[in-house]
Amino acid sequence: MSEMNIILLGAPGAGKGTQAAVLCKEFGVPHISTGDMFRQAVQAQTPLGLSAKSFMDSGALVPDHVTIGIVADRLAADDAARGFLLDGFPRTLTQAEALDDVLCRRKKELTAVLNIDVPEDELIRRLTGRQVCKVCGATYHRVFHPSPQGERCGVCGGALYQRVDDSEATARSRLLVYSRQTTPLIAHYTQRGLLKNIDGLLPIDVVTEKLRELLAGMNSRGA
Repeated sequence: MSEMNIILLGAPGAGKGTQAAVLCKEFGVPHISTGDMFRQAVQAQTPLGLSAKSFMDSGALVPDHVTIGIVADRLAADDAARGFLLDGFPRTLTQAEALDDVLCRRKKELTAVLNIDVPEDELIRRLTGRQVCKVCGATYHRVFHPSPQGERCGVCGGALYQRVDDSEATARSRLLVYSRQTTPLIAHYTQRGLLKNIDGLLPIDVVTEKLRELLAGMNSRGA
């Protein structure tokens, strides 16, 4: 099987995490997210990991040069020899261009950039539907996993509430930031013929099948 070097794009609420887990198992490649990379680098106390920790501890954004260095180290790991799925990186055009350089030095090429496309109104509906029990902490979603007791917890009967970071205002702010960052990325990868859009309004299993078929077709051509 040829290498599968994948970038997975999708706004908050698009369902990237669900699809990433399936694709990584299907093609035998590691799921590499920015958060995971930072945690592993910090735990291993690598120079870049310690540098990232100093920014994270102060609440500052980790600079691009540190993030890019951690990505380069992660892609050099043995489990990424046959491919990878990047989730949460690159976030900016600068990071995308740096990733191009990292892959070029390692004589690797991207297989595809998969973009799970979901309209903003639907993303808002998904992001603002979460409810949490004040008593036991059980979580529900008004649309996808409602409590059988309505506004009460189906486990303990406690009252359900919405966290501040699940409010519509917060959700719209997150989506605006994502759009500003991602629009140049989409143009960059479209120009290179790598971007593949998938309709994220389709049922989860249908999105999975379309992604699977797309990558399987690319794999057979590259084999």
